[in-house]
Amino acid sequence: MDLDTITTILTPRDAAALPPWRAGDAWLAGGTWLFSEPQPHLARLIDLAGLGLPPSTVSEGGLHLSATCTIAELDGLALPRAWTAAPLVGQCCRALLGSFKIWNRATVGGNLCMALPAGPMIALCTALDGVCTLRTPEGGERRLPVADFVLGPQETALAPGEILLHVAMPAAALHRKTAFRRIALSPGGRSGALLIGTRDAGGTFVLIVTAATRRPVRIAFGTVPDVEGLGAALADAIPDALWYDDVHGAPDWRRHVTGLLAEEIRAELAGAR
Repeated sequence: MDLDTITTILTPRDAAALPPWRAGDAWLAGGTWLFSEPQPHLARLIDLAGLGLPPSTVSEGGLHLSATCTIAELDGLALPRAWTAAPLVGQCCRALLGSFKIWNRATVGGNLCMALPAGPMIALCTALDGVCTLRTPEGGERRLPVADFVLGPQETALAPGEILLHVAMPAAALHRKTAFRRIALSPGGRSGALLIGTRDAGGTFVLIVTAATRRPVRIAFGTVPDVEGLGAALADAIPDALWYDDVHGAPDWRRHVTGLLAEEIRAELAGAR
């Protein structure tokens, strides 16, 4: 879609060249949402592609993704065999239903900053203990767990003028066993519930609930719980007001399928060795 209120497009070549933030500005990464509907309040786009951020870095310390890393680049990564959580990357990429054009433009950072409940990068990064690095308008940085970055539908912890630079996931999280479940009302539909379970070498079990809820929900246990314990924890962690309600699923349906998928994950990881 043409954005006919835009008068200026800037392409800074490094972070030091980022302009002071002002009303009517928008950061431009992939632009798959930005150009999908009218944006009459915008007058200037600041294109982040010129910053030249490395899409990804794989090291002994873990996985580092720039905000401008595309879904296609993420899906194409060759990850260490020792990272037992590696299949989760492809599973979450494929939960972003879109053409190859979308995959080659949509970015990890854009998916996080849009903060849509069904955003699969939110689920991935939350499950793997992702930490966001945010650049402040003054040029400083602050860090925030992804679980605390997304506050609700299209609502994040970003202050005006802040920008998400990258997300880091530690190696310890990538060595966990994982289980992934997703459901939608139709085969090609947006996720109605997307759940990820992880279990580390010490037996700690963590369940991440997204898409069904207005923000990501993280529930941790010292060991894999029994059926009753898991059900009670879900009820405590997700009050009625937190279940999401839109055309992709009613709250009572989302609650029901979340319980079913959570039990599947619990059973799978209980038997993991």
